[in-house]
Amino acid sequence: MWSSSSSRAVIATDPIGTSVSIYDRAESSRLATRLQGLPPTIFGTMSALAARTGAINLGQGFPDEDGPATVIEVAARSLTSGCNQYPPGIGIPELRLAIAAHQQRHYGITLEPDTQVVVTAGATEAIAAAMLALVNPGDEVVVLEPYYDSYTATIAMAGGVRRPVTLRAPNFRVDAGELRAAVTPRTRVMLINSPHNPTGTVLTRAELEVIAELAIEHDLVVVTDEVYEHLTFDSVPHIPLTTLPGMAERTVTISSQGKSFSFTGWKVGWVTGPADLVATVLAAKQWLTYTNAAPLQPAVAYGLEHEQEYPHRLAASLQRKRDLLCDGLTELGFEVFRPQGTYFAMTDVRGFGYEDAMAYCLALPERAGVVAIPAQVFYDDQEAGRHLVRWAFCKQESVLTEALDRLRGAS
Repeated sequence: MWSSSSSRAVIATDPIGTSVSIYDRAESSRLATRLQGLPPTIFGTMSALAARTGAINLGQGFPDEDGPATVIEVAARSLTSGCNQYPPGIGIPELRLAIAAHQQRHYGITLEPDTQVVVTAGATEAIAAAMLALVNPGDEVVVLEPYYDSYTATIAMAGGVRRPVTLRAPNFRVDAGELRAAVTPRTRVMLINSPHNPTGTVLTRAELEVIAELAIEHDLVVVTDEVYEHLTFDSVPHIPLTTLPGMAERTVTISSQGKSFSFTGWKVGWVTGPADLVATVLAAKQWLTYTNAAPLQPAVAYGLEHEQEYPHRLAASLQRKRDLLCDGLTELGFEVFRPQGTYFAMTDVRGFGYEDAMAYCLALPERAGVVAIPAQVFYDDQEAGRHLVRWAFCKQESVLTEALDRLRGAS
């Protein structure tokens, strides 16, 4: 087990908090067939490993500092003022108004809060509800690979079939020819993530125009996961797909406060889009959580309205942390793919004698006292990502520096 008495203070609290992962315990004989091909979430496995070894967790994407104190104060007042029963199933009016105002302010998108906005239990529930509502068994869903691992599970639970389009190192850009080839007569939905986890790529207008062209040509719905919308670097703009011509009527946009305001544990997200598609997603969402987070919804509304500068400050801070981690990993000999946004950076570990990132990441906590994520778990074609590792830089600079020191000492 890794041990360093001088560094314990900088280890971020692990959100799982267990030494053995419950995610590994599903009995295959009782597990529904549609889930049997899905491995346990890598985040549960690696976070449990971090807890067992005392390693610094640069695997899971959660910050180790809270967001604005004013937002926490509103949440605390809500808890003590009786805001503890079921809120409206679509979310409280003031939060839906704040979300609509946010979309208008940042992107010029006009939304009717009562019919075009639904509050969800984080973006992950929104993704699940969208897949369950829009995908019939056998329908194909085009995704950009590598992808957030919940995409695999939610498409499978809907009975859909993934059609991955691989973003390849070093630039992780969309290949228009491969994207066109992925769309077939069975395609019903495109699930697009930008800024992109785990590569950190921010899709360009030209890439989005190809997506829009295909969606219109084939009459597809596009579900966009935009949770990192405010966390872009080097003045790279985030462009919502729904703002492109012909896309407002066929785009379901998903986002949340977790990443933009550093409250990932609150799990308050939202779906916006045309009223008919939002109602379609709500038809599934109502049978998942129905509603959520009564005392937190007023706080999120307050943050969207009164802490508008916080996401900009956070993005500037994350850019500095990105540079700290990426520069340090480069000095250690990694091939580093510097991201344009998100919490994450990708590296190639073949220069360290590893062809398999899973083997590298499983050995790393004991060898160096650091946890990272093997990116191959985010691919259908695992060979395409077998040598890639994802590192989270959404930590205090002292934590990142300590992690680099540990890696340096183990190299």
